Amino acid sequence: MNIGKVIGTVVASRKDPKLEGLKLLLVQSTDLTGNPKGNQLVAVDSVGAGPGELVLYAAGSSARQTEMTQNRPVDHVIMAIIDEIEVGGETLFRK
Repeated sequence: MNIGKVIGTVVASRKDPKLEGLKLLLVQSTDLTGNPKGNQLVAVDSVGAGPGELVLYAAGSSARQTEMTQNRPVDHVIMAIIDEIEVGGETLFRK
């Protein structure tokens, strides 16, 4: 699993039929505190995330393990919205 921040939406009027009905979001990879690091990516939203939220996402074949993405051509899926990150008793992020 990876941490990222939803920074936008992606709209595709023409796409593979297996992607029909899926919400696509633009995600910026982040560190544990929500600071940007690495690349941006497009992920299928399986939990109702929105712009500005810190999320957990899976990549590669793991992205096809949710009920929504099973047997679909996706490389990234958002599977949780983060409320809080605590490391060693210190809160690094709180929604």
